[in-house]
Amino acid sequence: MSNTVAARFTSALAASRARRHPYPHWLLDQVLPAGLAAEIAGLAIACPQAMLFDGRRESNNSSRIYFNAAARSRFPAVEALSRALQTPMVADTIGGVCGADLRGSRLRIEYCQDSDGFWLEPHTDIGAKRFTMMLYLSSGPDSDDWGTDIYDRQRRWYARAPGFFNSGLIFIPGDHTWHGVERRPIPGMRRSLMINYVGPEWRARHELAFPEQPVQ
Repeated sequence: MSNTVAARFTSALAASRARRHPYPHWLLDQVLPAGLAAEIAGLAIACPQAMLFDGRRESNNSSRIYFNAAARSRFPAVEALSRALQTPMVADTIGGVCGADLRGSRLRIEYCQDSDGFWLEPHTDIGAKRFTMMLYLSSGPDSDDWGTDIYDRQRRWYARAPGFFNSGLIFIPGDHTWHGVERRPIPGMRRSLMINYVGPEWRARHELAFPEQPVQ
């Protein structure tokens, strides 16, 4: 299964639409096999309650959900996705398309379930993150407008990534990769995966899919 997932992911990346402004980023369609995307979107994971919407995900750190070792053992879909993204084929394709060297990094996947009132202030993902991808898994009314907002160096709104089901946005974190989520109605649940490859200095090992297995 993981080989099929890796093949679909790399095909989507190879066919991605590159954008150079306001910083290099890539837009993808049909990122995962349709059945796997639907299975992940429907995972039996309770939605966080009493969330604090102040523009920062870290304000809700205690309720954030990761595809770590426990989730991999609980959900076959999580195991299949994690194994696929750990393969050299995926890492090499990311390197070839995006120019990111992922050797020695570790896979981190967060399962986000955001409800009405959610927003994120512009931020850059600098630090230990070597790669960032948002994979959108919402299918409710107007969910195609729930993608990530992109800003220029002055933090002025520039564009919004399409939020269609099983589509994605990739960028390589830097000091100018400003992005966030503008305030807007979310009549339903905004589901997405935040996929990162992080350097060995990442301290929150419980968040990682394979804490002891760096990407080769």
